[in-house]
Amino acid sequence: MKAHATLAHIDSLNCPGSCGVDPFGEGRDTVIIVRTVHGVKAWRDACPHYGDTPLAWRKDAYLNKEGTRIVCHAHGAQFDPETGDCLIGPCLGQALTPVPVAVSDDGEISLISSSGPPPGED
Repeated sequence: MKAHATLAHIDSLNCPGSCGVDPFGEGRDTVIIVRTVHGVKAWRDACPHYGDTPLAWRKDAYLNKEGTRIVCHAHGAQFDPETGDCLIGPCLGQALTPVPVAVSDDGEISLISSSGPPPGED
């Protein structure tokens, strides 16, 4: 696996915090980056409840007020930011699709991929 271009910098995210990025030039955010006290995770910006429905209601608005859950503002589903598992809502038993990222020593967050789009995107 190799790292791609920088998606974000760790210092640009609050802890907890999130942002959406468009690493494949699709014209919309397709990957969510979430920072918690445990580190950085990334997920496809697509609710498993219904197709590819984006999760945020406005740019980078992925977390609840407390910063403890990722929220689908279309369906009300709530996801664990560490595991991506649905905790509340219409997609219990489902989970967000993980996207592998790495954080370099200087804080750059990069997509890791052997080739092609993240899992779940064809």
